[in-house]
Amino acid sequence: MTVYFYHTQDTERIVREWRQGTFPSHFLYGALQLADSGIDVVWHHQKHTYRRLRDMLRATWKILTCRKHYDVLYATHTYGIEPIILLRAMKLYRHPIVVWHHQPIVRARNPLREALARCFYRGMDHMIFFSRKLMQDSLLSKKADPRRMSMVHWGADLEYYDRMKEQTRSKEQGTREHNSPQQSSCPLPPAPCPFISTGKELRDYETLLQAFHETGLSLTLFAEKRRQAYFEGLRLIGPNIDLHYGDRPIPHEIAQLVARSRCVCICCQKSNYTVGLTTVVEALALGLPILCTRNPQMPMDIEAEGCGFWLEPGDVEGWKDRLRHIAAHPEEAEAMGRRGRRLAEQYYNINLCGKEVANIIKRYET
Repeated sequence: MTVYFYHTQDTERIVREWRQGTFPSHFLYGALQLADSGIDVVWHHQKHTYRRLRDMLRATWKILTCRKHYDVLYATHTYGIEPIILLRAMKLYRHPIVVWHHQPIVRARNPLREALARCFYRGMDHMIFFSRKLMQDSLLSKKADPRRMSMVHWGADLEYYDRMKEQTRSKEQGTREHNSPQQSSCPLPPAPCPFISTGKELRDYETLLQAFHETGLSLTLFAEKRRQAYFEGLRLIGPNIDLHYGDRPIPHEIAQLVARSRCVCICCQKSNYTVGLTTVVEALALGLPILCTRNPQMPMDIEAEGCGFWLEPGDVEGWKDRLRHIAAHPEEAEAMGRRGRRLAEQYYNINLCGKEVANIIKRYET
């Protein structure tokens, strides 16, 4: 059996860097693990410009003119393949479509848009959701068919993080030996930062920075370069904030610093989907405690699992209390991290994700 794998990111670059050991495979949503279940992959290669019409036309043309045999179109997003989905709804595209649905299905207020949406959703043979809450919310819409919906445990590439941690540990050990008094007077690498915050989607920076401003605790913060003017306008960036900017996804560079931290902070705005999930599964894989804005859409309850604490949206005082608690109780924080790692090994890892996706795809084997 063969699938055509569609992604909104540059799969060619990701696969190349994954082979080099510098990109985790979970950003390919289990496509690399499908071979373990006897499923071959035809890769969709396209560098997206994020100009909607142009990307849509290019993706549609590439899929419709693909000369390689495949049985199912497996997509990480509906973005860019809307015409293909509509063709499938009209029975003009013959391959079943299995697609990840990132947000809950909702009812449109406009009757015409609702009618078009119902037609559109008939073109997806199966939708994969990140959590059961997303599925439950979707079922409130008449467009949702529970027979065509599944929840899959999307999780991190544990082998990548284990290998990366070992390499980082070896480099640190080598640097310590090189910097011994008998050999050199060069300083050691910077000490691990107690707290780190990464990610870019719907982040509540003001609440997070206010909490660190008032506690004086150290934070390493990664943000998009386009947000530089925003941060320069804030008066909350003191000497305890180590601020970094990036232009494109650089998970390897970020993961190396996250691994040297003691706690992951995920401060987000309210949303109706799993904002912050990527950062959560990375923290679980690295065995780090988590402080996260409460999000009922998350597939796991980090507080009930004993691997972190929930904070209410905009709760500066709550963040201050939890930050101080983690800083004052390192043994408890390490225990949280160990429980998080066990959770990742049991449920939230890319190998299990690949198996669950394969089981869904095989339903459409002819």
